[in-house]
Amino acid sequence: MTYPVSTQPQMVQLMTTSASSSSWNSDVFDCCDDCGICLCGTFFPICLACKVASDYGECCCLPVVGGAMLAMRTGLRERHRIPGTICNDCACLTFCGPCSVCQMARELKARR
Repeated sequence: MTYPVSTQPQMVQLMTTSASSSSWNSDVFDCCDDCGICLCGTFFPICLACKVASDYGECCCLPVVGGAMLAMRTGLRERHRIPGTICNDCACLTFCGPCSVCQMARELKARR
């Protein structure tokens, strides 16, 4: 027994929303926006880097591994869809290391 087709299948339209990109909450040289982070980054930069790693969800000893801060900065940028390049991350950490770590700490604090 056959049944006549009374309706044709329709095309389904999917609506997707792309996650918009954001920007850093503070610039690399806005160190004085948070005096506690600024002082820690100035006098104890490795301690601040360890705290950043811990807040990021990694082992607190990670910053002593070469290249780990670059991987964390790039990962932080990608996790929060902050535009930039790995070359920019590398330049920031190479030439403005303590300020970059302070920026990462402020970013993680702001996004908690």
